Amino acid sequence: MTASPTDQNPGTASGPLPPLVEPAAGLTRDETLRYSRHLIIPGFGVDAQLRLKNARVLVIGAGGLGSPALLYLAAAGVGTLGIVDDDDVELSNLQRQVIHSMADLGRPKAQSARDSILGVNPLVKVVLHEERLDRWNALELFAGYDLIVDGTDNFATRYLVNDAAALLGKPYVWGSILRFDGQVSVFWQDRGPTYRDLYPEAPPPGSVPSCAEGGVLGVLCAQIGSVMVNEAIKLITGVGSTLLGRVLVFNALDMSWRELRVRPDPAAARITELIDYEQFCGVRPAEPGTDAAAGTAGADGVPLVSVAELAALLDGRAAGTADFDLLDVRTPEEYAVVSIAGARLVPQNLILDGDERIGTDRTVLVHCKSGVRSADVVRFLRAQGHPDVRSVDGGILEWVRRIEPDKPSY
Repeated sequence: MTASPTDQNPGTASGPLPPLVEPAAGLTRDETLRYSRHLIIPGFGVDAQLRLKNARVLVIGAGGLGSPALLYLAAAGVGTLGIVDDDDVELSNLQRQVIHSMADLGRPKAQSARDSILGVNPLVKVVLHEERLDRWNALELFAGYDLIVDGTDNFATRYLVNDAAALLGKPYVWGSILRFDGQVSVFWQDRGPTYRDLYPEAPPPGSVPSCAEGGVLGVLCAQIGSVMVNEAIKLITGVGSTLLGRVLVFNALDMSWRELRVRPDPAAARITELIDYEQFCGVRPAEPGTDAAAGTAGADGVPLVSVAELAALLDGRAAGTADFDLLDVRTPEEYAVVSIAGARLVPQNLILDGDERIGTDRTVLVHCKSGVRSADVVRFLRAQGHPDVRSVDGGILEWVRRIEPDKPSY
């Protein structure tokens, strides 16, 4: 990673940037009143507002970062907002995804977000792309917009967004959040660094948890999302100095902001095509909603045990006809929310760091929330020579769904 801390503003990688969007023809009387607090800002004024009105911005994800980003982009007067999202609203979303409400539970997020946007500003045109972003549709989707705002929480999609934007010569604003920490930057090939200059290689699968696995402070979404919108506005209007060439890093616990400077790697291969990003990131998703037979392996070779088989084995252990250890490798905080009776809590890091030794004389079954961390532990123990260790397919989420539906989920 070609990044270094700095206390000074390095500006952009190529000096002041020209406005990304040409101004619209004019503002209506209602628009003048609505955006009047923008219009009277010295150095911003009518010209910047006309550029916002003419702008087309595509937001990837109507989740934690997409929620404040979409609302503030709409409120600012961005003329056209595109939303890419194929998920539905769930109760666990509402702690941070403020664009949705209780009335939206079960609805497509894109539709819920559209309704909230129009409630804030009916002058905005909202275009829904209710599909999963992939290498087959990314270029076509991005081509219709001036600017991309990426609020996704997985590395495969981040690399895809980066490469598609680079191929089309478009800038994009990137944000990332986890637990109490957030990052924001602007990437633009040929004008400055890209995401691949910050992360030339994808981290090993499971080494960086998603928000679903690691948690996130809800208000952090607003703090980082608002900075992302600030960058989008500056790119569109040409006002101010953007974060191109800089990564802004925020820690909510001590309320600190710091900067990393990022430079393009002159030795890096130029992006010329879209690739298989799940393969690049080492992601091997299992087929949803299917039980693994006893001892079968997932797509990455990790031996699996289904929740139905685990339930039978636990009954057998209670009756004295089965002998094994069941390890819960989540955090104590997750364990306090919901647990499987008979599981022993041994957080993943204690095993991988060697602080907790797992004996090889018994069968070991390992579970986490969804199967990602347990698979990492199984791979580690197998590499250490454990003869019989398996991951619980789908983790405790699948256990609650199929075996004990009265227990809470998260």
